[in-house]
Amino acid sequence: MCTTMKSSEYKEKFGSISCAKRVWAVSSIHGEPEPLIALHDELAKRWQTGDRLVYLGNYLGPGPDIKEVLDELLSFRINRLCLPGMIPEDIVFLRGAQEEIWRSLLQLQLASEPSAVFDWMIRHDIGSTLKAYGESEEEARKYIREGILATTKWTNRLREKIRSHAGHNEILVSLRRAAFTKNGELLFAHAGIDPTRPVLEQNDSFWWGSRRFDKIEEPYSGFKLIICGYDKEHKGITVKPYTVTLDGGCGFGGSLEAACFTLDGTIDDQISINS
Repeated sequence: MCTTMKSSEYKEKFGSISCAKRVWAVSSIHGEPEPLIALHDELAKRWQTGDRLVYLGNYLGPGPDIKEVLDELLSFRINRLCLPGMIPEDIVFLRGAQEEIWRSLLQLQLASEPSAVFDWMIRHDIGSTLKAYGESEEEARKYIREGILATTKWTNRLREKIRSHAGHNEILVSLRRAAFTKNGELLFAHAGIDPTRPVLEQNDSFWWGSRRFDKIEEPYSGFKLIICGYDKEHKGITVKPYTVTLDGGCGFGGSLEAACFTLDGTIDDQISINS
């Protein structure tokens, strides 16, 4: 087991996958429910005893129906947990860049320049998620202009709208920064890691990636393989000796990707669904 795996901080911030024979990883979904439903249908046919499941983030985003994506994720989780031997920790949801932006949006009143921060969030597709929960860019800006108290009132209202949809708040507050198989064979992250830093010190590298990630030429911290689910160029499944990136561009006219890994880092199966 990797020495970096011993901190108690992992319990709430990181997913630990135990007793796995294979682990399925699902790429960025970006608010596209139809390919996700089709992928789940196919995944269910290929599921084997001992399989585990990690979603690699970016459930929110520019797609047409973010709420339906979250509903489908919750539904399939229940479906898998009904199988003999499955426990809640066997299915892990990672926080992606979109979910990190959303988390920051709910604390917008604490920003030193909330208007500028909100502009940046809009450029990074948060508007679709606002619309999904019955809010708008224009309405948000009105409250931001009125100051901290008004912005706080607005973010509290947004929280209540999320809570009104069964399970949505629960899934969004339970997202993990990264996940690993219990004995340290596989590490799962959203966009990448900085190989010069230990896992506990990755900070924003999990969500925004690192230029050093593509240059990894040796095992990182004892892991055989690092699997990530977002690539800004959406190049599909990119396999290198110690890293794999899954992102076919779902939400941007491309495909939703899933790959199944054995604990030695081999891709045992894969699914690609056009969006």
